[in-house]
Amino acid sequence: MELVLEVDDLERLSAAALDRISADESMPDDERAHARSSVREDEAEALAYLVEPFDLVKEVPGVELAQASWTSEVIDYDPDAVEWGLDEDYEDDCEEVVVEGEVGAGRV
Repeated sequence: MELVLEVDDLERLSAAALDRISADESMPDDERAHARSSVREDEAEALAYLVEPFDLVKEVPGVELAQASWTSEVIDYDPDAVEWGLDEDYEDDCEEVVVEGEVGAGRV
């Protein structure tokens, strides 16, 4: 399973993540400083502070999320390009979904 997400305003994304970090009363100060730095440097980290992977799938029947990971890269996305079309084997691939990685590191 792969999700393509277009972020059209990195400043707003980072600002929203920084607001979330500031509002988290349970986060220790040293962790807060590290989180702020990470969010400013990497949009995947900013997204990870705003989107909870477990919440995305918790009510989906037959799905239990064991782990989630985030990565990001800047790409030229053209939804009409052949390489962005569904594989012929797409339906076969949908039978089993395995998500690997670390929570908070998410896949963009």
